[in-house]
Amino acid sequence: MNIELGNKASKQAISDFGIKNATVHWNLDASTLADLSVKQKMGIFSNTGALAIDTGEFTGRSPKDRFIVEDAITKEYVWWGDINIPFDADKFQLLYNKVIDYLSGKEIYAKNAVACASDSHKLPLTVISEYPWSSLFTHNMFLRPSSSEIDSFKSEWTVINAPGFKADPLVDGTRKHNFAILNFSQKIILIGGTGYTGEIKKGIFSALNFILPYEKNILSMHCSSNVGKDGDTALFFGLSGTGKTTLSTDPNRNLIGDDEHGWSKNEVFNFEGGCYAKCIDLYEEKEPDIFHAIKEGALLENITFKEGTNIPDYSSGAKTENTRVSYPIHYIKNIQKPSKGPVPKNIFFLTCDAFGVLPPICKLTPGQAMYHFISGYTAKVAGTEEGITEPKTTFSACFGAPFMPLHPIIYAEMLGKKMSESKVNVWLVNTGWSGGGYGVGARIKLKHTRSMISAALKGELNDVDYQNHPIFGLHMPKTCPEIPTEILNPKNTWTDKAAYDTKANELAREFRVNFEPFNSDANEKILEAAPKVIVEG
Repeated sequence: MNIELGNKASKQAISDFGIKNATVHWNLDASTLADLSVKQKMGIFSNTGALAIDTGEFTGRSPKDRFIVEDAITKEYVWWGDINIPFDADKFQLLYNKVIDYLSGKEIYAKNAVACASDSHKLPLTVISEYPWSSLFTHNMFLRPSSSEIDSFKSEWTVINAPGFKADPLVDGTRKHNFAILNFSQKIILIGGTGYTGEIKKGIFSALNFILPYEKNILSMHCSSNVGKDGDTALFFGLSGTGKTTLSTDPNRNLIGDDEHGWSKNEVFNFEGGCYAKCIDLYEEKEPDIFHAIKEGALLENITFKEGTNIPDYSSGAKTENTRVSYPIHYIKNIQKPSKGPVPKNIFFLTCDAFGVLPPICKLTPGQAMYHFISGYTAKVAGTEEGITEPKTTFSACFGAPFMPLHPIIYAEMLGKKMSESKVNVWLVNTGWSGGGYGVGARIKLKHTRSMISAALKGELNDVDYQNHPIFGLHMPKTCPEIPTEILNPKNTWTDKAAYDTKANELAREFRVNFEPFNSDANEKILEAAPKVIVEG
């Protein structure tokens, strides 16, 4: 017999999901989940009251172990390949039954939650977790239904999260013992063999990236978003390390969300109810909002402590560079309530160019915007990943390829149509290096980046003179308030101008090579936006 416990028991029974003879804690509050984690010796409290846990073997997502069940819904529409790996439907059912049997008879934790802050597009979820701290993550990261809403709650999607269950690849059809599998027909996300909580978050994001564009003609986006006092919404796209969370957290603007959004006909809305911020090298002066959000109810992952204390050492990457904290969005002072805003007036594509080639800010044409959106460029530097000893180009379509089930051209064309309808300004912002590449030049100052973004938001770059980059064709402002004029054209910051041209050509070639798989599907406007490699002599 199932024993149903909790702060607010659901009308759903755990047996509805096939789990038998389990002790189920429904909808426990954050404090109770944290206390249970400590009592079960799964974590400890930091000096600020946040729960600190280790996610175990996996401290990040495992993209090669993420699958989508190939069936009548997905077969013709998913962009199959190294990112979206097909999984057999019959194998899924057998594996699901094994996970359900594994959870049966255990003490488990279930949460009713909601994705999408839009009144018209809410997605009700039930997340069933083996560990209490996984349920705390769910509490922090998704919208939290009220007590009265739970009384009539009916889940549409289910997440089954069993970190302790290990698959047998030879029998179960997985690559290794860990897996994250999306089944669009059954509306189930099945996660096993990994305790990394980001698999829960990105599983729902991946599902929405199929559901919203395919079924509802809504553009789903891997971006942060904020809104000014005049109702001007801004979007910030960027891969890890480009400053997406930092730059969207602005004391003069309200945060809509820091990672995942939808763009419908009349609004931009957050998918989540919380933030999942990196902690590596976090300090109060640089990111005060995130720093002060790490308090009771927050969940720290894979951090270390200063010796002999419970004070986090955010400078340490001893366990992973991907140290994280999750917390409810209301832990940030300046937030938009509810988490949605009007259609955007400005879009920023953030890139950390470790080669020092791209300008600190430039304005994009519609064709360039779609080209750079599909490209999703940044550069990783030494120390960010094992084996990287010098800057390495990284391209991730739509600034989030691992979470995009559809072909990138579909998202890009939706973006292009919405840009045309809303007459939005699109800016490419380099948060990386100037005056030379990594190891030679210097990283662009955060205060300068903030000033340039502020100028764009205020319209102060609308009427200034621009010059075109000879290779990338980007429109670079000649002046910007509070910014030294000489840094606006990156070539001016290099002592060796010929070396700059050589490096710019090299990067242009990498852009063009990366884009080759998309050439046959892209329209002329997009293709014309490709950088032009200049052949000297």
